[in-house]
Amino acid sequence: MNRDEKQTREPQNARDEENSRLSRRVARYARVGAALGGIAARVGGARIVGRGDREAEARALREALGNLKGPLMKVAQLLSTVPDVLPPEYAAELAKLQSNAPPMGRPFVRRRMAAELGPDWREKFAEFDLDAAAAASLGQVHKARAHDGRLLAVKLQYPDMASAVEADLAQLKVIFAIHRRLDPAIDTREVLKEITERLREELDYERELKHMKLYRHMLADNPLVHVPEPIEALSTRRLLTMTWLEGKGLLTYRDAPEDVRNRLAEMLFRAWWEPFYAYAVIHGDPHLGNYAAREEKGEVTGLNLLDFGCIRIFPPHLVGGVVELYHGLKEGDLDRCAHAYDIWGFKGLNRELIEILNIWARFIYGPVLEDRVRTMADGVDPIQFGRQEAFKVHRLLREKGPVTIPREFVFMDRAAIGLGAVFIHLGARLNFHRLFMSAMSRKPADKIAERQKEALIQAGLLPRQEKKQGEDKTS
Repeated sequence: MNRDEKQTREPQNARDEENSRLSRRVARYARVGAALGGIAARVGGARIVGRGDREAEARALREALGNLKGPLMKVAQLLSTVPDVLPPEYAAELAKLQSNAPPMGRPFVRRRMAAELGPDWREKFAEFDLDAAAAASLGQVHKARAHDGRLLAVKLQYPDMASAVEADLAQLKVIFAIHRRLDPAIDTREVLKEITERLREELDYERELKHMKLYRHMLADNPLVHVPEPIEALSTRRLLTMTWLEGKGLLTYRDAPEDVRNRLAEMLFRAWWEPFYAYAVIHGDPHLGNYAAREEKGEVTGLNLLDFGCIRIFPPHLVGGVVELYHGLKEGDLDRCAHAYDIWGFKGLNRELIEILNIWARFIYGPVLEDRVRTMADGVDPIQFGRQEAFKVHRLLREKGPVTIPREFVFMDRAAIGLGAVFIHLGARLNFHRLFMSAMSRKPADKIAERQKEALIQAGLLPRQEKKQGEDKTS
């Protein structure tokens, strides 16, 4: 092939690839749109004739989404944990969804690895298992060995995930439209913006590598919590290689002695809350699959953190909002609560709306408000109790609202619920109040902005020339 022929063919290949991607995106628009459109039509028709059945509608919605897999599954699971974004019947059904995309076969893995690391990719590993060790909604993990002998976890993104994400995010508006037909009390526009930004970030494995560096920095002085070491030379935007951390799933310990379960829960509490209070950073997706317990000679000795795709970096001043709301609730001080909501970005709240929001806040803060040993749910069915509180808040906001949920509140609230669910699964009995106070006191509160900037710079999330810029210019 001469140079002129090559120059002619390459643009054509690029156009063919772009057309192929466009076709796949259009096809997914059609599948998602048809699934959700059918549900919307059913809801609308039932409401017109006065025979709406939310439980039946919710089951139909779960079944429709369950056939799609991929990013929309992740979104649906997220929506099920944010109070009042969807009716409780819908939330209960969506919570049952599981991300279980079929793994890529060996020939496909070979092609994908060559696309990311080049045709000589196998030479860059001493060993590489072509069969997936784990599969999720956006990618799968392979076990490998480096030439220096270290075991590696190689996270490979499924093909065309960017197209799938964009198609699903566009159709996500349909879910919110369904909710608007059911007299919502909460304005979800900011929720949609937040979900969109975070899900796009999860596609960027170069950013996740930096998140991993960030957590290694933030938890460097905690010997009980372990974060993988990223291998930059074997990573790309769609491929993330890190050291393999051996451990057992937390559900393995559901029947373990109470002191073992309590030890795991305390390590998890510290691993989640201390980065927030010291650096204004949270893990936005705390569920059982993202943690594993380390054992030595049959004894639990530490906790592994395994996934860093969904990390939320807050403006440092928002930590003050969490602390202020805690004190406002504990002291029954409505003015402090109002100040806290103002810090978080809630607008136009009056006394009645603040008291309504405090119903949900007391549910979330409940375990840390009492200075005593207790379980997270404290003898109450946690699912039913949460639903009852959410329904009560919805009913009152429908009368007095609506309220716009600030973007920053979405993942903080979702993560708190997810973290509580892990403690419930473990059946841990702890003094959550003292753990909470200890997390707040480990590092000076007036240094959060300074610590955060330095940590972001070290992780590569903030260019060094921006070090002297405003402290709230974070993602």
